[in-house]
This record gives sequence, C-alpha cells and structure tokens, in this order.
Amino acid sequence: MLIAGLSVLFASALWLALATGGEIRYTADHAGTRPMWHVWIPVLVGVVLTRLMPSPARAVPADGAPATRGLRLQAGVLLVSAVLFAAGLRVVTDSGHGAEPAHTVLKLVLLLAVPVLVFRLSRPGVVHREPVQEGPVAWRRYGPVVPVAAWLVLSHAGPFVRPSGDSAWAADLDPAALLIAMIVVFAVNALLEEVFYRRWLQTRWEHIIGRWPAIVLASLPFAAWHIGIHGSGHLPTDLASVLVHQGVQGLFLGYLWSRYRLMWPILTVHGTINAGPVLLSML
Repeated sequence: MLIAGLSVLFASALWLALATGGEIRYTADHAGTRPMWHVWIPVLVGVVLTRLMPSPARAVPADGAPATRGLRLQAGVLLVSAVLFAAGLRVVTDSGHGAEPAHTVLKLVLLLAVPVLVFRLSRPGVVHREPVQEGPVAWRRYGPVVPVAAWLVLSHAGPFVRPSGDSAWAADLDPAALLIAMIVVFAVNALLEEVFYRRWLQTRWEHIIGRWPAIVLASLPFAAWHIGIHGSGHLPTDLASVLVHQGVQGLFLGYLWSRYRLMWPILTVHGTINAGPVLLSML
C-alpha cells in the first residue's frame, strides 16, 4: 500500500510537470494556479519537524499489529464511504448541478451518518498494542506547536504564501454573519473531515497495515473528493492536481495525528487552509 500510494503521488507529479509545468489549482473560487512545490515545501518542513520533536506516549501500535474482525469491518466500510463520497460528488458536478447542496448532503451522509451507524452496529474489539514508554506530558500537549507554527509561517507569511482567493463574498458580510459562516464552514469541512479521514479512517487502518501505509491510504480519498469542487473537466489532470495538492497536505495532517493523537494541530492546519486566505485578505 505504501509503495503503491507513493507511486501514484509520484506519477501525478510527473504528469503535472509535463502537462501544466507543475501548476495546480489552489482554490475553488477561481481557476488561478500556483507551483505544486509551494505546497510541498511547507509540508516537508512540517513532516521533518514533527519527526524531530519528541514523540508522546500515545504512539500508534506497532506496524502489523493484529486487528479484530470488527475493526476490519469498520475500516472497510469507512474506506468505501470515502470512495463513494469522492465519486458521488464528481458525478453530481459532472451532471451540470452545482457542488452545493450535494457536497454538504453527501458529506453528512457518507462521512458522518454511515460511520456512526456502523460504529453502533459493530464492535472493533480489543487491538493488541506494543508497550510504549511514557513521555513527558508537556510534549504530548505542546510538541506539535513547532511543526504547526513552521507550516503556518511558510504557507501564509513566507515565500511560498498562497495567493489570495476571491474573497469578495466575505467583504460583503457584516462581522456577525461572517463569523457564523466561518464557524459553519469550519464544522462541516475542517472538523468533520479530520474526524473522518484521520481519527476514524486512518486510525483503524493503522492497526491493519501500519502507520505510513494508513496515512497514505487515508490521504488518497481525502484528496480525490476535491475534484468535485476544483475540477476543470479533464479527469487525469484534475486527479493529478488534487493528489499533489490535498494529497500531500494529507500526509502532513496524517503524520501529525499519528504521532500525537491530538485534534488541535490538524484542525489548526486544516482550518487555516480553508479560512487563512480570507482572513489575510481582510487585513
């Protein structure tokens, strides 16, 4: 899985280098592009710093730790839901209908209702864990500050800063309406997606195939669904673009979750990916 997933990412990067010169769409608001390595460099720095920081006690089980039948069932259903969400959103947008309300409805059904139902109907059972040495409490809570801060600086204030999107809609809203809109967007996008792709999907697959294979596995459908809102109509280029963009960002998010098992680092990164350009444009 790890070799296959990384091969797909490498092939996608090669395709884009030949087809577009390495340019990728970075927002659903317009068709503007940016070099793909402007996404990669902050992610690479974040991954390296995450690896260098001390690991907390709640490390993942050893690779290949045996999983129960219930856990495998849950992992399989979650993966199917992720694939159906990406495919369903693509079908809807290709049919000429807008992304909304299909995006929100499909997300609430496939990424929330289906998982909750399967969790209620099945039990994951007890998963064997290798003993892990207890680490300092402070590192468990604040260790991700360094990689997250470095990613934020490089992505939003450094030489690889993402260009501002079309934020005219934000300027037309009064502060209270803008705050409500951003809370709703955060809950439906950053919060729900991180709970599903990292806390639920990736965690279960870590017990079955190991840390990095699971991180890659969760990152692929996480990236693929963005075709429905970022697509240009040319499927190979669209797929390659989201894989080297959201897929690579998913590797960073997945590694943060795997190392620390804390929600605030991945919610901070994901939330600023969505809202950062809007907030910066209003300064």
